[in-house]
Amino acid sequence: MTEDLMKPFESVKALMTMQADVISKTVAQQQKAAQMLAGFFQDEAKKAQGLKSPEELVQFNMDTSKALFELLKSQGAEFSTIAEEARDAFVKELGTYGK
Repeated sequence: MTEDLMKPFESVKALMTMQADVISKTVAQQQKAAQMLAGFFQDEAKKAQGLKSPEELVQFNMDTSKALFELLKSQGAEFSTIAEEARDAFVKELGTYGK
């Protein structure tokens, strides 16, 4: 095949490789996030067993909610990073296709 015909095939191959890589990273991140959430809830359940008053329960609930929000926020940022890196790589690859 000529070079002009090979370029689209190579681009498709590169894009498919990138897709597989992104899927692998996403699955790994999902597993990590699930483990972190499970650990978080296990730790909080242990802490909750030592509560002795309604005031402690309210404070515990507020602190736990805030910590959970921060954990989810950081996990969201990690997924966003994966998506942004993938987008940049795809755009770069597609840019070479037009040349």
